[in-house]
Amino acid sequence: MSGKTYVVTGSASGIGKALITELSKDNIVFAGYRNPIHESELKNISSNIYPFYVDYSLPETIKQAGEYILSKCTKIDTLVNIAGCVVAGPVENLNIEEIRRQFDVNVFGHIELTQKLMPILEDGKIINVSSMASYGIFPFISPYCASKKCLDIFFNTLLLENKKNLKIVSIKPGVIATPLWGKSIDENSKYFDNYGDYSSEMKYLISNAQKNAKNGLPVSKVVNVILKADRLKNPKTSYTVGLDAFFARMISKLPQSWINGIIKLGMKIKRVMG
Repeated sequence: MSGKTYVVTGSASGIGKALITELSKDNIVFAGYRNPIHESELKNISSNIYPFYVDYSLPETIKQAGEYILSKCTKIDTLVNIAGCVVAGPVENLNIEEIRRQFDVNVFGHIELTQKLMPILEDGKIINVSSMASYGIFPFISPYCASKKCLDIFFNTLLLENKKNLKIVSIKPGVIATPLWGKSIDENSKYFDNYGDYSSEMKYLISNAQKNAKNGLPVSKVVNVILKADRLKNPKTSYTVGLDAFFARMISKLPQSWINGIIKLGMKIKRVMG
């Protein structure tokens, strides 16, 4: 087969599933999944797809995933890091172990798998699906915001340091209609009832996540930008997807005190409007 070889994490649903469906038409795709129920489903998409299990909260699975991929190919053209989760809540009440899990999944897991695949990434691309949350202006999801910013910092530094001629790209979508929203509600539900004075904010957070799952931009918008960055010889280091992501980037350039004032005003308006 004359196509390229891709590794895509977070392939079982949403952006990842749509991306591997497109890529596997003409290319070999190693598709990462966390829940074993998705393995056969991924295989059924195309014979060009090679599913592999990886759970970034379990370090031994990262080692096993890296060894599996290295045993099957000698070159990766593009690594697409999509896998992620959302930890939500007010900082003063956040469970420290949950914050650690946020960084294990959204940062450390991506770094470790990338390190293991570096020997076969010569002249390749790494495309990370970050988030407009990386601009750091969203209350009650600070672990998620911080993890996405951290991911961007580490991989931009890798871009500066590496001697393998890697191209590294950060894709920063706004609100996209993906299962991530529903999963985030499920994963944080055991904490949402223990926030006392923040109960109204938590109710709004849940309601907003439910709306986002239905009303966000289609995953195809992000997939198209990933494919564009992959095609280009010299892609930009960062792309935003959606007007909300563009406005988040613009707001993030303001003085911090201005940003805080804008966000607090927005929170006040939302409370008044219910």
